[in-house]
Parts: sequence; C-alpha cells; structure tokens
Amino acid sequence: MDLTHRTALDQLHALTTGEVSSRELTAAHLERIARHPEHNAVTTLDREGALHAAARADRRRAQGGSDGPLLGLPVVVKDALETEALRTTCGAAELEGHVPDRDADAVALLRQAGAVILGKTNTPSMCQDIQTTNPLFGTTPNPHDPQRTAGGSSGGSAAAVAARLSPLGIGSDLAGSLRLPGHYCGVHALRPSYGVVPARGHIPRAPGWLSTSDMLSIGPLARSSTDLELALSVLAGPSPEDSAGWQLTLPPARHGSLRDFRVGLWADDPYCTVDAATRELLDSTEKRLLDAGASVDTTSRPVDMAHSDRLFRTLMFAGSSAGASAEAFDGEVQAAGNLPPGEQSPGAEFLRARTLRHRDWLLADEERRRVRQQWAAYFRDIDVLVTPAAPTAAVPSQTDVPVPERYITVDGERRAYWDQTTWLNLAGLAHLPAATVPLGVTPDGLPLGVQLIGPYLGDLTVTRLAGLLTSTD
Repeated sequence: MDLTHRTALDQLHALTTGEVSSRELTAAHLERIARHPEHNAVTTLDREGALHAAARADRRRAQGGSDGPLLGLPVVVKDALETEALRTTCGAAELEGHVPDRDADAVALLRQAGAVILGKTNTPSMCQDIQTTNPLFGTTPNPHDPQRTAGGSSGGSAAAVAARLSPLGIGSDLAGSLRLPGHYCGVHALRPSYGVVPARGHIPRAPGWLSTSDMLSIGPLARSSTDLELALSVLAGPSPEDSAGWQLTLPPARHGSLRDFRVGLWADDPYCTVDAATRELLDSTEKRLLDAGASVDTTSRPVDMAHSDRLFRTLMFAGSSAGASAEAFDGEVQAAGNLPPGEQSPGAEFLRARTLRHRDWLLADEERRRVRQQWAAYFRDIDVLVTPAAPTAAVPSQTDVPVPERYITVDGERRAYWDQTTWLNLAGLAHLPAATVPLGVTPDGLPLGVQLIGPYLGDLTVTRLAGLLTSTD
C-alpha cells in the first residue's frame, strides 16, 4: 500500500522500523502534491525546508534520538498560523508578503516534536467564511466532488488530509472551522477544549497580536481518532510563558468499550433541522450504540439550541471587532446607533453585537458561564453527546456568489447559509471538546459524519468514542 495513504501512526511506525526514511516519505508527499494541483490545498509549499528537516530527522534516528513523537512525519499547517521564515497570508491580499520571524506557539510545538512541515494550506481571507477561497490562491474544492465545497475555514488542511497530501493537518476552529471541513471532506477533526492548545500566532488577530478570540481552538485533522490523539499529545500544554508554572495532563477516557458509555443523542432540532440522510445516519448510530450495550439518552438536552446559538453569535461578533480599524469601527458604532428600535435583521444583529458596550459584553460573558454550568451538569450523567455535524453532507460550492446571497438546501427547503455551523456552535460557546467523525456516505457518495461533544477537558473521552464508532472490529 502507498505509504501516503496510511494513517499518521502507520507512517511513524514505518519510519521507526526503517521501512522508509523521513526524506523518502517527505519526497513522496511532495511528489503527490505536485501531481495533484487540482486540489489546490497546499498553497505555499516549503519543498527545500521540508527536505532539510526530513534529513535532520533521519540523522537523529540514525544517532538513536527518537524522542520526538512526530519525528520525521510530514504535516501541513493552515495558513492562519504563523511560520518562521515561511510566508503566512491567511488568504488576505494585504498579507501577501508577510513572512513571520517567529512560529506560532502551536507550530513551535510541532517542530519540537520532530514534525516536517510541508507547507501552508488554503483558507478564506482572514478565516471569515465557511468555504475556502481567497483572492491570492483561489478555491480549494472538495476532494470527493469538485463541484462541492471543502468547507472552511480550515478547508485546505481537510482537503490535504483527504487527498493523501499529508497524514496530518493542523487548523483552527471558532465556528466549526475544523469540524465542518472534516465532515465535508470525510476525515476526522478535533476541536480541543478551549485553552488546551496555545493560540498565540494565529491570524486573525493581526500579525504581532498576543491575544486571539476567546472561543478559538487550534487542533488537528487526520484519518483516524488515534491520529487525533497523537497530534493532541503534542499540541496540548501551556504556552511558553506559562510553562514554568504549570503542566497539563488531560483526564483519561472515561471508558474503554462501547457498552460502558452513557451517550446522549440529539438527532434533530426544530431550530436547525437536518436532511433525511443525516437523520438516517443518527438513527443507525443509535442502533449501533444500543446493540453494543451502551446507555443512550435521546430526550435530555443540555441547553436550548436557539438561546445558545444567539449567545454564540453575539460573543463571536463582539470579539471580531478587535480586528477592525478605528475608522471602520467608528462607522459601525454610528450605523448601530441609527438602527430602528427592535429591528431583528441579521445585519442589525451583527452591528449590535460588534458594538456592545463593555458592560453588555460582561453580561453576555456571565450568561456564557451559566451555559457552561448547564453543560457540566449534563455531563455528570452523560459521557458524550452525539449530534449531527451539519444539516447535510458537503453543499455545492458558492464561491462565486456574494455571501449575503448564498443559501443551502435541506431536503428541498431553502435555508440560511450559516445554518451549516449551527450544530457546531454548541461546543464553541461552552469551550467544550468536539470531534466530527466520518461514519457513512450519502447516496451520491459524499462523506457523512456526526459530531461528538464531551465535557470540558474530556478530549480523550471524545476521541475514544470516535475510535470505537469507526472501528471495524
């Protein structure tokens, strides 16, 4: 079997046993990227740097130094994470020539673990879309159907893993930016618990900022749940400035077999209904869990979806205002002040949230903390919640359509474009770990998966259940 088609753990095993050298493995992935430009997933390739890093990894192995858990493994990184001496644009024209002089903290952890960074993967401009296109590099299509979207904003990383251009992709997730592309491209994606992976060096915010969104997580895309755990073991931990004072040890998975899991199942909701294929997949997942002896609760709900989603959008829009210029923000403040009282349009919601007074933001943050308490109470009796990943499988690409005019279709019904991430926003608001896991295909052959949400810091419980659900044993 072509090594580029194997999981990250399989490729590491081949490196350890001497079946292949890192330079050979890296060259094989570089060759595959070159042979398949149609994927347009890796938009800044570091061929020379990758081969040098691979040669260094080979020398370390030859000298008996195999301490790096990713030693010699090729990896791709979302173009939103800064990489020293390697162009980082976040798909934005104004950053076309940006070459950082320092790695993002997560990238530094990858290098310390011995990873070979092949290059940077495509993302929408400033990560501000859920399809992956930008004026610098164009569109990354779905590897399973080029007429469909790969999702966003980590669409390039998801497509690269799905197309066997790299065994691991590193991206970021605020409003499902890892999990939606993972779902659409048919690969595993993990949004770690908020704060578990250091996020300094992520764009947006602008280059040089030390802070980023208070709901953003850096995480992996891979071909198996064990690969997600491998990547998490490298990425999870304190930032450099905190490392003198604390270390992180994530709790082990709550259970080891399906029969021991207490699973919540939230298969559909009037606030964001799903299509027939998705509902059928949730029904079959419930049957598999029950057949294995797991406890399944289909009635309890941790939160009200409508309330949670509105609060998520408020905090997301408010947080994004930090990236606006002073002039642009002044214009938004004026426009918000001119809104008719009680107007409920999406534009009005956006402006009011973007221009929240600090007191109003504090009140919204307090409400978020209460929502987190609701989730914590729910997870006292439930180990993992299973939900749809999105209302449908990958939707048709609409990159040539202005965002306000885009929409999706769910069982023939026209729906809002942003409904694609509503189920994913549940975890983001509450800082919870969540994974999307491929479990089936549609009649058209598109990947179809579910979302698994776990308790805060229960990342390994989520990945364990993901592995059990995807096991062929």
